[in-house]
This record gives sequence, C-alpha cells and structure tokens, in this order.
Amino acid sequence: MTKETYETITGKTHVPVKAWIKGVPLEDAARRQLVNVASLPFIHRHVAAMPDVHWGIGATIGSVIPTRGAIIPAAVGVDIGCGMMAVQTTLRAEALPDSLADVRSAIEAAVPHGRTDHGGRNDRGAWGDIPASAAGRWSGLAERYAAITEKHAKALATNNARHMGTLGTGNHFIEVCLDETGQVWAMLHSGSRGCGNRIGTYFIQAAKKEMERLFINLPDRDLAYFAEGSDLFEDYLEAVEWAQDFARENRREMMSAILAALGRTLPPFDVTDVAVNCHHNYVARERHFGADVWVTRKGAVRARRGDLGIIPGSMGVRSYIVRGKGNPVSFTSCSHGAGRAMSRNDAKKTFTVEDHARTTSGVECRKDAGVLDETPGAYKDIAAVMAAQSDLVEVVHTLKQVVCVKG
Repeated sequence: MTKETYETITGKTHVPVKAWIKGVPLEDAARRQLVNVASLPFIHRHVAAMPDVHWGIGATIGSVIPTRGAIIPAAVGVDIGCGMMAVQTTLRAEALPDSLADVRSAIEAAVPHGRTDHGGRNDRGAWGDIPASAAGRWSGLAERYAAITEKHAKALATNNARHMGTLGTGNHFIEVCLDETGQVWAMLHSGSRGCGNRIGTYFIQAAKKEMERLFINLPDRDLAYFAEGSDLFEDYLEAVEWAQDFARENRREMMSAILAALGRTLPPFDVTDVAVNCHHNYVARERHFGADVWVTRKGAVRARRGDLGIIPGSMGVRSYIVRGKGNPVSFTSCSHGAGRAMSRNDAKKTFTVEDHARTTSGVECRKDAGVLDETPGAYKDIAAVMAAQSDLVEVVHTLKQVVCVKG
C-alpha cells in the first residue's frame, strides 16, 4: 500500500483536512483555522493544506477550499488574482556585468513600486501619466469595471487605471534570476492592486452583513459566505473574475516593461517560448471527485498534470519552475511559495539590517530596515516545503535571484 504523503487532521469538522506538512512546522493558529473551514457544511470532500500553510484572515494562506453552493470572499482575500509570472531569456550569466546596480535601477524606474502619499496623487507606486500600453490594457477592462462599480459603488477604487502595470508593496517583487544552466530569467509577483483590494474588502463586509441578516453563526466571522444563486453571489463572481483578469494583465504589462529595461542595460537578447503566468489567490469552477465545485486557492497554485507553475522562495534563496503531477487528493494544487515562518512585526523585531545583508549576499537588492519583514529568515525553509510536496509537482528549473526589487 502506498504511504500517504499528507497528514490527516480531524476533530469537530464536517470533513477532514489533508495537509502536506511532513517536515514543515504548522502553527497552532493555522491548524485551528483549517479545522474551522473544514467544519463548514458546504465543503466538498476535504480541505487541502499545502506545505507553506500559515495563518491568514479567516482561512489559512496555503489552503485549497472546494465548496458546493457557496464561496467565502475572505478565503479568496483582498489581493484577488495575486500570482507569479516568469519568462526565460536567451541571455547567459556570463553576459551580465559585474555590478547589477544599473539593472536594478532601470527596473525600478520602469515599474512603479511601493506606496507613498497614502496612495494619493503623488503615490510613487502608481502612474502619474499612464503610458499608452498600460492605458490600452485598462481600456480592455474598463467597461466591465464600470458595470460592476455602478451596481456596487463602494467597490470602486480611486486608483484603478493608474495601477495597471504597477507592482505594489509587501511581498510583491521583481527579480532577475539564473537557472541551473546559467540562463537568465525575469520573474515577478503581484496581483490586482487597488481594484482587487477594494472589491475584496467590500464583498467581505457584504458577506458578513448577509450572515447577520440570515442569523447564521460561524466559527469565525471572516468565513462569511455567499450562497450560490443569490444576487450577491453572482455579483461577487462577476467582480472576482474581473479582478483576476486585471491581475493577469497587470503582470503582463510589468513584464513587458521589465524586459524593455533589461534591453536598455544588458546585451541584446530574445525571450524563449518558456513563460508562466499563474494565479495563486483566486476562485475557479472545476470538477473534482465527480462533482463540479468552486475551488478557492488561497495561496496555492493549480498543478494539473502538465501545468507549469512557479514556487518562489524568499529574497535570498532559490525559487522553482514546476510541472504539476495532477494529484487529485490535493485538488491538483501545490504551494505558492515558502510561506511565512513569522509575522511581519516579529521579523522586524528578530532580524537586524546586518542579518539581512548577510542572508542576501550576492543579490542586488535593498538592504535597509524597510525590508526586514521580507528577509529570508522570516520564511519557512523552501527545501523542506518542496520535499513535502514531491507527489504534487516535479521541478523543471531551479532559479537563484541576482537582482530583487521590492515594493
């Protein structure tokens, strides 16, 4: 009999939790959240927890939640459609200059990142004058956005078109990486920016009000849901699908700008036909165990047989281009990264700028107190995370960053 590669968690639950956490720590708070989700009556078969699983709002980050007849907006989150994109170039490591400071500066100049002025007019993380390419991508989404926000005015973000082609803050990043053969890659992590945040926040609150209206008690208020067939369910689905489309186009726009910046600072190159653009915070209709269900991946990547995905480490360690094995027990999913080992505040208290400089040695990146919450020690061991999901994905390429731009 084949040995199970996951741990089964049970308790006062409607269904079990199957967690790929062998060799990876699972905090008690995250375990409680998994049990809370598994206690909901509309969960299909079981909840799947990936090896990077850790505490989130309502539901853990790093979980796969299949539902029948309902969607939980907080499980999708507020960075709807957040995900990764990577492109392989024909550049070789030996073509890179000894100093990559100019490369980093060129990327930082090409892609708005971070946040200033409380997100207002002078926000460095948004466009002042929107480039034609970004405006063109926005125009393809604008009519649908107007229809959504006409029905739900409080879901309207003031920063909408200005955020197309921008990185954001927190754990969002742009990297130049080398693979195991010395091939140069461009990689980035971002999502639906202000639009997705506003949509997510608005509908999470709407779901909570719906639970109050219907006198439905939950183990956690952030597990509030919309029942399929209701007007709010249909409106949320329309909005979340739009935000996922925005996120995908946002990554494409940034990647175009990044490749152009590399073209201005490095020898001439082409891109190969190897490119990946995948969500890891989203909901989709899929068929699993003989039923059509809503699958919410909150910090997880779809890994059907043959699917290419991206599992990043942290600022100082390697990342992986992977190919899915189509494991049905995980609802054909894998982890979306290493997963946080500690909160942002704890990381700032634990690590020094000297610690950060040491663990990011050899990487052209920020080495100041403002990024201590993203220092490698704040994350789980990516090697252990990958070992725990060997039955979910196979490694196609191993990437090591040489440039990292943080929001």
